[in-house]
Amino acid sequence: MVESVRLRLAESGAAPTPTGVASALRAQGRPLGDAQMLETARVVRSELVGAGPLDRLLADPRVTDILVNGPDEVWVDRGEGLERAPGVRFPDAVAVRRLAQRLAVAAGRRLDDARPWTDARLPDGTRLHAVLPPIAAGCTHLSLRTCRARAFTLDELVAVRAVPPQGARLMRELMRRRLSFLVSGGTGTGKTTLLASLLGLAGPGERIVLVEDSAELRPEHPHVVHLEARPPNQEGAGRITLRDLVRQALRMRPDRLVVGEVRGPEVLDLLAALNTGHEGGCGTVHANTAADVPARLEALGCTTGLDRPALHSQLGAGLDAVLHLVREPGTGRRRVAEVHVLERGAGGLVRTVPAVVFAADGRVRQGPGWERLARRCGGRR
Repeated sequence: MVESVRLRLAESGAAPTPTGVASALRAQGRPLGDAQMLETARVVRSELVGAGPLDRLLADPRVTDILVNGPDEVWVDRGEGLERAPGVRFPDAVAVRRLAQRLAVAAGRRLDDARPWTDARLPDGTRLHAVLPPIAAGCTHLSLRTCRARAFTLDELVAVRAVPPQGARLMRELMRRRLSFLVSGGTGTGKTTLLASLLGLAGPGERIVLVEDSAELRPEHPHVVHLEARPPNQEGAGRITLRDLVRQALRMRPDRLVVGEVRGPEVLDLLAALNTGHEGGCGTVHANTAADVPARLEALGCTTGLDRPALHSQLGAGLDAVLHLVREPGTGRRRVAEVHVLERGAGGLVRTVPAVVFAADGRVRQGPGWERLARRCGGRR
């Protein structure tokens, strides 16, 4: 039925609108009632221009990730860890491949045997990653990360226990005092969610310039400028990197420079900005623990040719705090686990020191870096 409707629409030149699909169905002479016609038109249109069997999952506001490993192997994350999506399946592996290629085209990317993977953003903000066989064994692998139309407020994160009340007060002060910070954590711990919430606390008169590989941050703020990186075209030209964008952002009079994810040479330009009067800068970085952040940034800095002492010198002078998130095993709950400050050691290398630790049971413990953080939040020296 889908193929016949697709062929009729192509022959007539009609757009795959609900009316156009319904007309194509009627033209086939199928004896369908009004309710059947509406439901069939919805299903057919979903197969033509939507996400097919995944449409109802994408419409669920609780869903954050959808992973397709095969025709009958669809997984979903609703904030409590991955689980099978009951009743959601594709007819066969060809249908999965066809959906992946259609979504890639919608995102303006190529996905075929010559270019068997893609990483892109769909028009509604959903993050798409797809890999075709033979790179993906057996079947096309499809990963979708949804994007909320509205960022969580800090109070909403407190309500779902992602941020403890004491942590919320500390973060409000951190934003008010324009301290520079990084949000660290593993994949899927909620780094982007927390950063968007915190940016919503910035003063309404501040200009926020966001630099991202794929635009995911949508803070509730009246003055936000988005810059998004671009991959090379099919001829290998036209690539725009995060480092290019950070340099351009510095010329756009940012009150807060934000790098959505620090993942490469742009770390050098970000640290340089934080050391030249651009207070309040922030971003996210992948790290297993807050203590691993200096080593992670050191590894990224090596790609620019910056030596170790120079990077640690800039890091110690430009960055004030690290907010680390974790995902609880078993429950899948994402939460802020600790806040660290940076301290320079005797050899000149920087390490992070716990300022406050938030336990899973709600207990709060001050660490050796608490006095330093309290002084920073009480007024910059």
